[in-house]
Amino acid sequence: MIGKIRYLLGLVLLTAVSAQAQNIQFEEYELDNGLHVILHQDNSTPIVTVSVLYHVGSKNEPPGRTGFAHFFEHLMFEGSPNIKRGEYFKIIQAAGGTLNANTSNDRTYYYETLPSNQLELGLYMESERMLHAKIDSTGIATQKEVVKEEKRSGVDNRPYGTILIEMLKNAYGGTNYEWAPIGSFEDIDAATDQDFVDFYETFYVPNNATLTIAGDIDKKEAKKLVEMYFGEIKRGTKDIPRPSITAPKLDGTVEATVFDNIQVPAVIQGYRMPPQGTEDYYALQMLTQLLSGGQSSRFQKELVDEKGMALAVQSIPLALEDGGLFINFALPNQGYETEDLAKEVDKLIEEVKTTPIPEREFQKLKNQIENNFVSGYGSVQSIAESLANYHVYFDDTELINTEIERYRKVTREDLMRVAKKYFVPENKVELTYRPKAEQEKPEDSKLKKEGGNR
Repeated sequence: MIGKIRYLLGLVLLTAVSAQAQNIQFEEYELDNGLHVILHQDNSTPIVTVSVLYHVGSKNEPPGRTGFAHFFEHLMFEGSPNIKRGEYFKIIQAAGGTLNANTSNDRTYYYETLPSNQLELGLYMESERMLHAKIDSTGIATQKEVVKEEKRSGVDNRPYGTILIEMLKNAYGGTNYEWAPIGSFEDIDAATDQDFVDFYETFYVPNNATLTIAGDIDKKEAKKLVEMYFGEIKRGTKDIPRPSITAPKLDGTVEATVFDNIQVPAVIQGYRMPPQGTEDYYALQMLTQLLSGGQSSRFQKELVDEKGMALAVQSIPLALEDGGLFINFALPNQGYETEDLAKEVDKLIEEVKTTPIPEREFQKLKNQIENNFVSGYGSVQSIAESLANYHVYFDDTELINTEIERYRKVTREDLMRVAKKYFVPENKVELTYRPKAEQEKPEDSKLKKEGGNR
């Protein structure tokens, strides 16, 4: 009885905290050149994040020019006519700031987090990037080597590093989601300097960008600085490609074996998901938490703790603007084969499809979702990125405060419904990763064939 009371009190407290926490105030407007601006004032700590989200990712690349968006993530740190080559990081760090960028299938994001008295510096640096980034043969040659080394260390020579590449290729073949953001070096090497200039002039323009300033600011002063540094930048004049992705039809489960630099084999399942923001998307997000969210999750309890079949099992949702993948990653324990583990994962998936989740487990699941949602806004840096994402992906920045309601609307019946709808063979890719040492060499195959004919 005491345990039940503590559980109910915890639920009430968490709900109250969640309702209080999701009250992020912001103001948004657009400049004449189309730049969307979002301001969030929080004077509790003397720091500020300045970020720019460009609505361009690997999805926007034409075939034969893959990897461009990710390449520009690096290239646009090369400087400008007013920032010497190689000085971008040094200038921000000398001012006590940190900075970074990331690229996905759908967008590219740059940010600096600085002491709040350096707001103007952050705006100046981002405006230089947008106004006249240095796109020349020297910078292109330099960044080609940087990106190649990143691929070698982060993809080619990293255990299971090609999972995203293999998943997208098999799940979204024939569409612009077919390739991962890292793209193809052959495409990058074949491109001319003018190809890079054209890409920059198409996508890295005010009318394809969202500027977010979050932290210790005075909004009136911030607006003046935004106008000063970004108002003069001209609107882009080229059409911005917006490919519409429709998942190709699969005749059944797509199976493939990948030989990799690994010692432990793995099985990876990917079920194609609907676009982020749809009702089914939220139910599927909750299912990832149910299956692998923490030590009490179903995969962990059943396959790791109780049966000891797996070293690790995890569900990883890849949310995309026009689709996505619900990925299950499993490493078999010693003495178990990938086929055995895959069957056990399938059994647990089947349970979700056929058996309603118990009410107590469902309430615990909702508590976890709300806790994750609230804790995700623990810094002005995370708030800045979320504000930009909500505007760009959903055209509804207020979702930063209200999206939790979409999760709260999900029912136990919804979890079963989406599992039945999406966890089907016609929507599934299953990859088996094996050590390269097991890969049959062509000469071995020839000898085996000749031996069989005798």
